[in-house]
Amino acid sequence: MSDASPFDDPDVYYLYRYKPSVAVAAVSCALFAVATGVHIFKMYRSRAWFLVPLVLGGLFEVIGFAARAYSATQKAPDWSLGPFIIQSVLTLVAPALFAGSIYMILGRVILMTDGERYSMVRQKWLTKTFVCGDIFAFLLQSAGAGLMSSSSMSKTGEWVVVGGLIFQIIFFGLFVVVAFMFHTRLQKSPTTPSLSVPWRKHLWALYISSALILIRSIFRVVEFVQGNTGYLFRHEVFMYIFDALLMFGVVVLFIFVHPGEIRGYLEREKRASGGEGSEIQLEEQFTRPAK
Repeated sequence: MSDASPFDDPDVYYLYRYKPSVAVAAVSCALFAVATGVHIFKMYRSRAWFLVPLVLGGLFEVIGFAARAYSATQKAPDWSLGPFIIQSVLTLVAPALFAGSIYMILGRVILMTDGERYSMVRQKWLTKTFVCGDIFAFLLQSAGAGLMSSSSMSKTGEWVVVGGLIFQIIFFGLFVVVAFMFHTRLQKSPTTPSLSVPWRKHLWALYISSALILIRSIFRVVEFVQGNTGYLFRHEVFMYIFDALLMFGVVVLFIFVHPGEIRGYLEREKRASGGEGSEIQLEEQFTRPAK
């Protein structure tokens, strides 16, 4: 992996400001492929379909780094535009998909503990609000990454991406506040279900994964503010340390603290109460006001 870029001329637009490493991209692709494969298996076995965005994010990382590895095999600086766009867009927006599942996990922790009264946002609206914000950030970043492939629109694309990332950071910050307030209130006055379910470890997994995504997003903001000729963009190592490694950490974390456990608990509660139907119907059963 290159430490310095041989393409430093600020008057010439290069897709990469260094010769990308084939080996590191291939290893990253392989690691994400293995971790995502484990998630697909666990998701299918537990029927935790709210993890579909997490799995899609993992697949985005796999395809993105595969495209990057292919791009790295090409002669510099004559890289093909297609692989560059694929790796740029997919590795940029994958964390937004991870965030989508993280938002839904908190909603299910609230259901599992019967602690909606401790949430700053009603469970019914919590997931919808944050996922809609996440989709908006996803679309902004995707559009910006696409614009960056054109030398004439590169600067505009960078600022669109920055806007999407800042929006994501703000929304994530609000999410962490909501999760923390729920955590402290539930800790102070536990509900009966919370005494027998492992809700704390799932919240701590949310905190850790949220911190990793926030650090990565802040890095990306600084990278894009500096622009195509900036120090971070000219050194490949930073992209792997502050993006690929942190996002791999998120994927691996949820393998060991798998949210399918929450789905299993809710399913057992449904059976105990004689309920039937889909997970969406189950949520409605838990959140429907008593008559």
